[in-house]
Amino acid sequence: MDKFAQRAAWLFVALMLALAACSPASPAAGNPPGATAAAGGTGATGKWCSNVKIVFLPGGTQAGAGMLDLYNGAIQAAADLGAQVRFVWSDSDPQKMTQQFSEAVGTQPDGIAVAGLPGDDVFDPLISDAEAKGILVTSLNVDLPNMDTRFASGGFGYVGAIYYQSGFALGAEAVKRFSLQTGDRALVWGQLSVPDRGLRSQGVIDALKQAGLEVDSLEIDPAILADPSQGTAPFTAYVASHPDVKLVVTDDGGLTAAAAIYLKAAGKNPGEIKFAGFDLSAASEEAIRQGWLNLVSDQQEWLQGYLPVLQLCLSKVYGFSGLKIDTGAGFVDAGNIDIVAALTARNIR
Repeated sequence: MDKFAQRAAWLFVALMLALAACSPASPAAGNPPGATAAAGGTGATGKWCSNVKIVFLPGGTQAGAGMLDLYNGAIQAAADLGAQVRFVWSDSDPQKMTQQFSEAVGTQPDGIAVAGLPGDDVFDPLISDAEAKGILVTSLNVDLPNMDTRFASGGFGYVGAIYYQSGFALGAEAVKRFSLQTGDRALVWGQLSVPDRGLRSQGVIDALKQAGLEVDSLEIDPAILADPSQGTAPFTAYVASHPDVKLVVTDDGGLTAAAAIYLKAAGKNPGEIKFAGFDLSAASEEAIRQGWLNLVSDQQEWLQGYLPVLQLCLSKVYGFSGLKIDTGAGFVDAGNIDIVAALTARNIR
C-alpha cells in the first residue's frame, strides 16, 4: 500500500472513531468470565455493517485487567457499525483458545477477531483453514506475523502493542525515570516461555541489561495469571532472598495492578522498590496514586476491541486490506494519571 492509500485508510478510521464519539454506547457489564456474550447491532436499520457476523476471542477473562475496556470497545463498535458480535472467553488458556477458534469456524461467521496468544506455530494452520473457507480473520493484543504476511491483502490486520518494542521501551523508560545505575538489580516477572507473547518480557530484559543492570527473571505461573493474589508468596520469597532489588517489572496487567498487595506483603513502603508493568486499570490507577506503582505502559485495550470489529467490517463490506496499528506507545505515571482517570472509571482507558 502506498503512502496515499495508507493516509486514506487512516483518515477513514479516524472518521469512524469521530462518529462513534458522537453517540457513545453505555459501557457493558457483560457476562461472567469464560461466558459467551452477544453484543449489539443485530439487524440495525441504516448500519452499514449490520449483516456481518463476528466471533471475538479476546484470549483472557472479562474480569481481567484491561479486558473490560476491550469488551466495551467492541460493544461500542457493534453499536456504531451494526455488526453482530459474539464473545468467547478463554481464561488465557492457549489450548482452550485453539479449540474455541475451531468451534467458531464451524459456525461459519463472516469474520473472527482473535488474540494471538498461542502464537503462529499453533494458529497458522487454523487461520489458514478459516481463510480457505471464506472467513475473514484479524488479530489483536499479540501479533501473528506469519499471518500478517500471508493474509494482510485480504483483511488480516493487527491492533495492539508491538511486543518486543513495547517491552524494550518500558525497560528503557524505567532506567531513565528511576535513575538506575550499572549493577543495580531488577526483577522481570514475565512470560518468556510463551511463543510470541514472551517477546515483551524479552524486550524488558534486553533494555535493562543494555543499561548494565543485573536482571533476574521469573516465569508467571498460569495459576497466578488466573488469580494474581496467588503471586504473593513467590514475590515475597524473591524479595527476601534479593533484598537489594531496586526495580520490579511485571508482564501482565493483573500482576501490575496487584503491586500494592505484593509490596505490602514484602514489608515495603511505596516507592522503596520501584514497580513498573503493563496495562492501565482502575486498580493500577489507585496503585499509581498511592505510590505503589510507578510506571505503566498503556496498551489502550479499548482500541483493541473497537478496531478489530471495524477492520472486519471494512474488509467484508468494502474489501479493505489489513491495517497494523500499534496501541502501546504511551506511558502513565503519577504525573499524568489525572488526565486519563475519568476514562479509566468508564473502562475506556
